[in-house]
Amino acid sequence: MRILILGGYGTFGGRLARLLVDEPRVELLIAGRSIAKAESFRRDLLVAASATAAQMQACVFDRDADVEKQLARISPDLVVDATGPFQEYGDDPYRVVKAAIKLDINYLDLADASGFVDGIAAYDTAARQAGVYVLSGVSSFPVLTAAVVRRLAVGMTRITGVEGGIAPSPYAGVGLNVIKAISSYAGKPVKLVRDGRMLTGVGLVETRRRTICPPGQLPLKSTLFSLVDVPDLRALPSLWSSLESVWMGAGPVPEILHRALIGLSWLVSRRLIPTLLPFAGLFYRAINLLRWGEHRGGMYVDVIGRDSSGRDLRRSWHMLAEGDHGPLIPSMAVEAIVRRCLEGRVPTAGARSGATDLELEDYERLFEKREIHSGCWESNGDGTHRSSAPVPPLYRRMLGDAWDQLPKPIRMIHDIGGSSRMTGLADVARGRNLIARLIAAIFRFPAAGTQIPVSVEFRQDEGSEIWIRDFAGEQFRSIQSEGRGRNERLLVETFGPFRFSLALVAEGLKLHLVTRRWSLFGVPLPPAWAPTGDSFETVIDDRFHFHVEIRHPICGLIVRYAGWLTRSAGTS
Repeated sequence: MRILILGGYGTFGGRLARLLVDEPRVELLIAGRSIAKAESFRRDLLVAASATAAQMQACVFDRDADVEKQLARISPDLVVDATGPFQEYGDDPYRVVKAAIKLDINYLDLADASGFVDGIAAYDTAARQAGVYVLSGVSSFPVLTAAVVRRLAVGMTRITGVEGGIAPSPYAGVGLNVIKAISSYAGKPVKLVRDGRMLTGVGLVETRRRTICPPGQLPLKSTLFSLVDVPDLRALPSLWSSLESVWMGAGPVPEILHRALIGLSWLVSRRLIPTLLPFAGLFYRAINLLRWGEHRGGMYVDVIGRDSSGRDLRRSWHMLAEGDHGPLIPSMAVEAIVRRCLEGRVPTAGARSGATDLELEDYERLFEKREIHSGCWESNGDGTHRSSAPVPPLYRRMLGDAWDQLPKPIRMIHDIGGSSRMTGLADVARGRNLIARLIAAIFRFPAAGTQIPVSVEFRQDEGSEIWIRDFAGEQFRSIQSEGRGRNERLLVETFGPFRFSLALVAEGLKLHLVTRRWSLFGVPLPPAWAPTGDSFETVIDDRFHFHVEIRHPICGLIVRYAGWLTRSAGTS
């Protein structure tokens, strides 16, 4: 299978080549205006490839020249357009599409422009007659989004709203064409479905804040998302006519640069600046030089609808990608279609958005090969727990699908109904310097010792939990609750005026508690000053064990207590 990748050494084309380089049944034709760059990329890719690598060839392709003549000369089975920006394709934006159909060549693109993807349907008849498939927008927006919506909509009788967003890692390496595409509509009207009508939003100026966190995973930090003009805004309403609202956003970090871009976009919306396109080069350099934070990215999709009883229901799919795995996701839709073709599952002929040609299962098979995690949450339409029964225990709510994967002794400890009491033994170590002793005294942490009798009383209180810990008569207590706003998807533990926002991370037999944020009297404190330490719950010899360590960058160890607990007789 000869695959011509236009922009083959660029951001998305290069990543697609890396995804397919291990497939010996394909020949990758790395194309662009510079044969030197194409050949250099091919050599580098060949060095990193395995012995069973795809065949590779560098070639020249200039989309501003005679496209049909170039395609006829190269004669691929499939052409993938990974260039862009598709918003700026000039007076004849579909010239590659038309040439491919005329020459009976299949076509895919990674277009992110809603108008371009929407217009591809004009070539449906010609593609059918030629017996080729022409799929546009074959990327996360809208292919992955639509696949997620279909998964989440199972059992819903009506879908009324879809919201989604992508939060790329600051180290993802954003291409210049992507920046040009965003700059072209920043501060400009963006067509979208809202309140059941086709209205307009303002590109990048409209914002929402969310926390991406698959159940049981370490969440991304609370992320600000801005409205983006992507194919989903038109593709999804065409697939689900009952949709009353569709909103899609992007959440680039660092947030300070994002907010600067929002401010400039606001100036465009007020017609104080005509467009941000002249600044695209500056934005490109800034976002690829001034970058810091965690090398992780993610995506979320919310679907709001109604079940068979007429009750409003919200389902949310979250995906996290670690390190360099996230930047590959936009190119995975093309990878999945290519691999399906090699298995004999070729898309039907015609020209259309690629939103209906893959399912979430196709992505999940690719995710399994990489450090990419996904999962779902479910609640009522207003975001509250989905049930008319009493509110489930806090940890069950916080862990979602990951709850059932925990060992039974951990679930038993946290399966609180009203109140319960656990007893056991613990060893306690304390920091010896003055500051550590002072902090331990303020929080009333237990004194050092071994095999200390310990009990923990849990009380459920309107969805929160009160924990009263007793170490041989020395008591200290805290209140645990479900975070909101910037603490979304985090467990908030309150000790007097201090609040610690903790991520619940399920990993094998352990449930880790990881500090993500903290505050004093509601005022956020610098993360670099936050207490740290290895704190987790686990199971040893079929018995619940705990290990809590609290350290501070300045004074070192404050307290560490570890031991085991069992349910006391007569507790519920």
